[in-house]
Amino acid sequence: MAEIAVNIVIDKLLPLLDQEATLLGGVHTQVEDIKTELLYIQAFLMDADAEREKADVSQGLKTWIQDLRETAYSIEDVIDEYLLHLGNPSQRHRFIGFLCKVGRLIKKLKRHHEVASKIRDIQKKVVKLKETSSTYGFISSVQPGSEGSSTSAPWHDPRVTSLFIDETEIVGIESQKIELTSRLVEGTPERTVISVVGMGGLGKTTLANKVYDNKELVGHFDCSAWITVSQSFKMEELLRNMSMKFYQSRKEPVPEGINTIDESSLMNLTRQYLQDKRYVVVFDDVWKLDFWGFIKYVLPENKKGSRIIITTRNDEVASCCKESSFDYIHKLQPLPPKSSWELFCKKAFQGGCPPELEKLSHDIVRRCGGLPLAIVAIGGLLSRKEKLVSEWKNFSDNLGCELQSNSHLESINTILSLSYHDLPYYLKSCFLYLAIFPEDYRISCRRLTRLWIAEGFVKAKRGVTLEEVAEDFLTELIHRSLVQVSDEVYAERKIKSCHVHDLMREIILTKAEELSFCCVMTGEESSFDGRFRRLSLHYSSNNVVNITGKKSHIRSIFLYNSQTSSLGILASKFNLLKVLHLDHSALDSIPENLGNLLHLRYLSLRNTKVRMLPKSIGKLQNLRTLDLKYTLVEDLPVEINRLKKLCNILVQNYDFHVDLGLFSFKGVHVKEGIGCLEELQKLSCVEANHGVGVIKELGKLRQLRKLSITKLTRENGKHLCASITNMNRLESLLISSLSEDEILDLQYISYPPSCLSRLQLFGPLEKLPDWISELQNLSVVTLYGSNLMNDPVQVLQALPSLQELALIRDSVVEQLCFETSGFQKLKLLFLRYLVGLKRVKIENGALPQLKTLRVGPCPQLDEITPGIRHLTRLTTLGFDNLQEELKLSMIPSRGRNYEIVEHIPNVLFYGIETQSLRELADYKS
Repeated sequence: MAEIAVNIVIDKLLPLLDQEATLLGGVHTQVEDIKTELLYIQAFLMDADAEREKADVSQGLKTWIQDLRETAYSIEDVIDEYLLHLGNPSQRHRFIGFLCKVGRLIKKLKRHHEVASKIRDIQKKVVKLKETSSTYGFISSVQPGSEGSSTSAPWHDPRVTSLFIDETEIVGIESQKIELTSRLVEGTPERTVISVVGMGGLGKTTLANKVYDNKELVGHFDCSAWITVSQSFKMEELLRNMSMKFYQSRKEPVPEGINTIDESSLMNLTRQYLQDKRYVVVFDDVWKLDFWGFIKYVLPENKKGSRIIITTRNDEVASCCKESSFDYIHKLQPLPPKSSWELFCKKAFQGGCPPELEKLSHDIVRRCGGLPLAIVAIGGLLSRKEKLVSEWKNFSDNLGCELQSNSHLESINTILSLSYHDLPYYLKSCFLYLAIFPEDYRISCRRLTRLWIAEGFVKAKRGVTLEEVAEDFLTELIHRSLVQVSDEVYAERKIKSCHVHDLMREIILTKAEELSFCCVMTGEESSFDGRFRRLSLHYSSNNVVNITGKKSHIRSIFLYNSQTSSLGILASKFNLLKVLHLDHSALDSIPENLGNLLHLRYLSLRNTKVRMLPKSIGKLQNLRTLDLKYTLVEDLPVEINRLKKLCNILVQNYDFHVDLGLFSFKGVHVKEGIGCLEELQKLSCVEANHGVGVIKELGKLRQLRKLSITKLTRENGKHLCASITNMNRLESLLISSLSEDEILDLQYISYPPSCLSRLQLFGPLEKLPDWISELQNLSVVTLYGSNLMNDPVQVLQALPSLQELALIRDSVVEQLCFETSGFQKLKLLFLRYLVGLKRVKIENGALPQLKTLRVGPCPQLDEITPGIRHLTRLTTLGFDNLQEELKLSMIPSRGRNYEIVEHIPNVLFYGIETQSLRELADYKS
């Protein structure tokens, strides 16, 4: 996207201009002129890209915008190349001479200065492009009735056909239809809003229409109206349409002059008409968050059982409509595999699926991801094709191209693309960025937001970190049904990983290529267009250098299950890189010339065999994230301490103990001076047994959100506590002792960080630290090998926010008692490897929110805790290596302990194989 490039230029150049302007005397005015010009170009490109995305623009305009985008990239190249030559910050005085010439740019810069000449040529080109904009149709092509368009808007709205789908083409919604119908005709007399939410193509309109047309509703409501809202509605027209439909539903004459009265009069007319009536109205396809805030004043609350149905793709729209306990949000889910297959077979085959096409057909249905729109359209198209394996395989392999070019699938592309076009500008680049990940890839949310920041997509806000802004961006994409949640960190209410629907990903890939945003190459593809700024290789053995040719201005390289040539060659050729993601590659060493990548902001070598970093890493002054997880790195060079912008140092590994199935953390040795990294937010993990100096310096890291520290000795506990006291923004803390016999002495934190939400202590404790009871926001606690003489539950059960508790590997505690008022918010409880545990007591009223309980191995545990019967919300109860006699005591009907667990949906036994209680009962019978 063209505006992004200029935005990056402004971010890089303007701070330098502002800093040096006072030193340049007479050029201050010219500096301001340059700033104004760049800001103008930025706004101009934003408008141009918005026009580019419209369907009714000419090919000339598309070419013109592409030219403008490439010009913007040229600006970024010139600035980055100069800053690269500038090199060491100590040579900043050289930049003043450069600025003097830039300052005289408008007064015809001297030809002999290479950078100035390039900038002058670029500005000339921009001026020319602006002058020729009307020639290419920037204005005329978007006017009604314009000619010369290469593409045109669809001649109808494909969503309208959802209102006329035959019953035979619908599967899997009957139960939802029944539920929503009952909510319409039964229940409270209060006016109620029912919101149906889900991504485009799920069948929201179809479901709402089948409910609206249900015979049960005939006669129940006095009047009704179906209103299609869409993105570009005008409120006055909507009100007029709704009012007319209410009259028409009762076969009453529409008032004269209704077509000429204003918005306020329409509101009064509608309110008066509905005041004594029980009405039902459907607002289909609502996009605006403030829609309900206005329309609710038109629809009177007359206590007559009126109902409003709203369909939307946006969770936030639905939330805005829920103003009372009577209102209801129905989240429409994709069709399950069985229903998807049934619907596909109805459309694609007259009879059953031929055996030779079954595997291909199942794969096509899987990629439809439960979207009825896609299943019906693709099934209908395939029904007209020859039932040949070769033809169906060709279709499956080229599904992305088919979505773009096949007129029979136009409705899928159009409907799914609406969500993209509705995005605000700042989210479009973030959304397109999802193209870099392989198909069916679970995307780490933290990694994704770090990458957005490294690319420059996220702008700072006062009082909020870039990471928090990026998390808000991701949340908004999820609320808009464009990104789907894969895993949640349950207790902390954070999303751990996410993914994109397969068909939405095809649309992203097309747009990313169209906008020169990203090139994705799969398998042995070897064709690369140099205009792309990002390259992502999936499952490829191709050499990146050979693919990209001699000269390339790539800013980001991603390898997924792909190999690379020497990192030294990459560093010398792609010296403008901002992002280098080489996870799971065969790298085992890092060359000294890594330090030449002065623009690098993100470096990930996760899961490689790299053992050490070169000293030249200290040159990477723009580096924000260094990810060395699961590498062989044990020692960070002291030069790391020069990287003042570093926010994330991620260097941890695990030692897996096969006999227990548990792990201990391995950290990394850092040098004194780390306290200089004042922007550091995550440090995981650092070893604490290399001198007290490093431990004391940690107290200078006041921006730290996450700290993991290993190999702590008893005598250093007091120094670590002093440092933690200074970390008032700390949210996650993991501390591991030097050995299983080394006491963790952590009593000395006088003022614990109030926002601490996750605490993990690995090692023996003489007593539970007193300060833990003060942590009002603590939601996750793990105690591993604590060997506490006293029951830790007595202290922990009073924590008001605790949602997850794990007590692991303890040989001392014999009894745990969960008292009546304890753990009011706990949802997950793990009691693992408690070899001394004999009894667990759960009083009535304790653990009222608990959903998951896992127990064992606990060899001395000789009874099933009767108190489990009180845990009415428990959905999963798991036992590890439970005694056979206790297993059998829970068998349905004849087991003495069956009544304790009969209310729990999933009772599981873990051992060599996982077995459910039902499977155990069937086996024994």
